[in-house]
Amino acid sequence: MTRRLTLALPSKGRLREPSWNLLEASGVDPQSPGERVLQTFCRNADIDLLFVRADDVPEYVTDGIVDCGITGLDLVRERDFDVDVLLELGFGHCSLHAAVPREDGATGLHDLNGRRIATSHPHLATTWLEQHHLNAEVVRVSGSVEIAPRLGLADAIIDLVSTGSTLRTNGLTSLGVVFSSQAVLIGRHDADHEAQDTLTTLLASVIEARASRYLLFNIPAAQLGEVTELLPTAGSPTVMDLARSGLVAVHALVPASSVWSLLPQLKARGASSLLTLPVERMMP
Repeated sequence: MTRRLTLALPSKGRLREPSWNLLEASGVDPQSPGERVLQTFCRNADIDLLFVRADDVPEYVTDGIVDCGITGLDLVRERDFDVDVLLELGFGHCSLHAAVPREDGATGLHDLNGRRIATSHPHLATTWLEQHHLNAEVVRVSGSVEIAPRLGLADAIIDLVSTGSTLRTNGLTSLGVVFSSQAVLIGRHDADHEAQDTLTTLLASVIEARASRYLLFNIPAAQLGEVTELLPTAGSPTVMDLARSGLVAVHALVPASSVWSLLPQLKARGASSLLTLPVERMMP
């Protein structure tokens, strides 16, 4: 009998909805839970789902309560959990920033030397300071780290930032990024589970596809060489002759981020009937 895979998902917060959406897009057909249900399953895959706090996911994986889970990379690294990061998921981006009051004369991260720094991420902060040979006192706080300088608790902070609006509201200026985080799929080091490998591959195919667009256009055959050099593709595009002599159709997978600048360049070289399509999954 095939052993079912147990996957922990964030029960609330900013990682819950995109985690669920990614799982749905992978095709494993998760059964939607009720509002207060903490467990459910996937209809067409041997996967059971457990909803827990994102902070608890790394510990559940480490202790073997679940096989794998989705959480923030900062939560994994802050407590130095002994787990494998199986996949970066491309959402939940945030960064640990060092910041000082706006009136402070500091201009860069090197100015943290000799400072008293308040943070709710003491392990990450201390590790970064040691790696950069900076001598500073780290003060562990929880809750509203941004208020620490105003209370005289510290003269700088290292805190998690998504947009920077909280720093600005509290009169703080960022000196730079200390650690970058995003949502990740994690698993145990000793895991030997075929379903986990399959899930990782399926999720990776969705993530790769979201970052790509399927591009189609017609181009004069005489321009094909120039246009092919222009396309930011990993391989060769597909080229097909059209009924109209001297004209070919080109199909190519391109990075979604390149479409904005690429389309005008293709148009200027005689491309017509340009079409971009989203990609559902893309297996390597």
